[in-house]
Amino acid sequence: MFIFGHRFIDSVNFYHTQNIDAIDNTPSNSTIYLDFSEDNLDIIKYCRANEISLAVGVEDIRELIYASSLGASFILVQKELASTAMRIANNYLFDAKILVHIEDEDEIEELAILGVDGVIFSTAIIKTNS
Repeated sequence: MFIFGHRFIDSVNFYHTQNIDAIDNTPSNSTIYLDFSEDNLDIIKYCRANEISLAVGVEDIRELIYASSLGASFILVQKELASTAMRIANNYLFDAKILVHIEDEDEIEELAILGVDGVIFSTAIIKTNS
């Protein structure tokens, strides 16, 4: 199980960007994070074309499938969507790992039992300036 942003575990950060230019302000080999939106398709396609690791936050199954099809390395979902997202990811053999946003480490056990690929605390997502 991947755990990003926990105080005990060293992990990479995800860089939340608002535009392509902001990607230049992130460390090399960064994972770029953004929420799925039609407005962000240019950034998603840019990351894919330039082989930049991408994490996409989704709100529903449709966006989950889009994120996978667009080449996301990680797909971030809320806990309520986790079980369904994992079933779909396993059924369709997604390359992306399913991560669940959490605020409390007590949630890790429940999500491990559900079989999610990993969890991410908000401290692992760094907002970049454009």
